[in-house]
Formats: sequence, C-alpha cells, structure tokens
Amino acid sequence: MVRSINVEEITRNVKEMCIEANHYLSPDMDAAMKRAEQEEKAPLGKQILEQLQENLKIAAADMIPICQDTGMAVVFLEIGQDVHLEGGLLEDAVNEGVRQGYTEGYLRKSVVKDPLIRENTKDNTPAIIHTRIVAGDKVKIKVAPKGFGSENMSRIFMLKPAEGIEGVKNAVLTAVKDAGPNACPPMVVGVGIGGTFEKSALMAKEALTREVGKHSDIEYVKDLEEELLSRINGLGIGPGGLGGTTTALAVNINTYPTHIAGLPVAVNICCHVNRHVIREV
Repeated sequence: MVRSINVEEITRNVKEMCIEANHYLSPDMDAAMKRAEQEEKAPLGKQILEQLQENLKIAAADMIPICQDTGMAVVFLEIGQDVHLEGGLLEDAVNEGVRQGYTEGYLRKSVVKDPLIRENTKDNTPAIIHTRIVAGDKVKIKVAPKGFGSENMSRIFMLKPAEGIEGVKNAVLTAVKDAGPNACPPMVVGVGIGGTFEKSALMAKEALTREVGKHSDIEYVKDLEEELLSRINGLGIGPGGLGGTTTALAVNINTYPTHIAGLPVAVNICCHVNRHVIREV
C-alpha cells in the first residue's frame, strides 16, 4: 500500500527540528554530560563541565542557542519505498524547512553561496542532504546542525590493508590529538571504516547521530569503540582542552565492505553539544 506524504510535512518538521536542535541538548547527550561531570577527575575539568551544564540550562530556559555557531544544517532522510511524496520537490521542501527554522528561530546564518566568493545566503540554505531508500511507508528525518570548529578537525586516511586494526586506531588517535582543544571537547568522535573515500566520510558523519552509549552490533567494532574511548580519554586533553579525564563522551563507528586494495578511515569529530534530532513522519 502506497502512502502519500505532502512535502509541506517535511518542511514543517525540518523547521521545528532545526530550532529544537539548536536550543536543547538531546536526551542522550544530556545524560552523557551529567555523567561526565560526576566522573571527571581533574578539578579544572570538573569546573568547566559544571560551567557547560549551567550554559545549557540558561539556553533552554531563555531559548538561546546552545552554541553561537548554529551550524550548517545536515539532514539525513530514510525514505520508505512505499512512500509517495507530493506537493513539490523533496530537496526544496527540506531547504524551505531550514530557511524557516533559521530565520524564524533567529539562528545565526553561516552558509555562503560560493566557497570562494563567500557571499552569505542569509537564510542558512542550502542544507547538506543525504537520502536513502528503505523498506516501509515512513520517512525518518535526522537533522544535525554541524558547527565548523569541530568540522574543520575532520580527517580521512586512505590506509593500506596491511595496516589493519592498529592502523585504524592510530588514525583515530592522530585525528583527535591534532584536533586538541579546537573541537570544543568533550567531543563525540564519529568514525567510518570501509567503503570508498566518500562512503567512509558519510558513515563517520552519520555515526554522530547515533545515541551516545549505544554501541555497534558488531562485537569487534563495539570493543574497538570502547578501547578508543578509553585511549582518547587518556590523552589528557580534557574539557575545553584544559586538561582532564574527559576528552570524549563517545566513539561511534560505522563500517562497510571495501575493496581488496583499500582501507579508508574517516574521522568526523563533533563538539560537546553534538546536536541531533530524529523524527519519523
């Protein structure tokens, strides 16, 4: 049975999700930040985490963005193959939702029309849109505004297969060390392993939308997530980059089959707010 959805429904949800993501910490991140504050060993690190918690409370109470960089809107769409979209083009509907969310929500507009001419579009469009066709008659929307303090710390490594799992570990740790305080720790580290150059980067990005504390279903990947989180927190970068035992709140890894001659590894780091909202329509 085909289910029809007017794209105005997509626009409305994207608008609301842009505003929600920029004003309220997601429940999983809220729990992770509270846990980090309790467990942080360094006095200065603990003080910074307390200050970040206070900032988040003020933002929610006064409807102020949780970060001044309200990001470039990244939107993942999982579209059921039994869905018929009507009333206009999907991409236009998503961008209209972003436009409304950022203008009516009084969010900072950070997108420039051309990467070199640098003229601001004044409504934070266009969004970065990723679509995937899945089974069913629903549309799952993930809105993840991405600030560029952490985005600029992204890395991709085209490893040789012989470098194996140790090479993967070294790549992730290198990316985090190089990022240091620039990614506004405590961070969430998204990792994509396998596929091709662009597939690994896409997996790393989407890994950031996975619930913090929820591990991969693949046993060795789960073990790798836990080991890397422990090793990253042992680097001593700490909250705000000023030292401590909480450099990362989670390491989320996605994997995909790859070519016999390659081992792509992408690392996409997100700051302590790691904004993401997920809805199904």
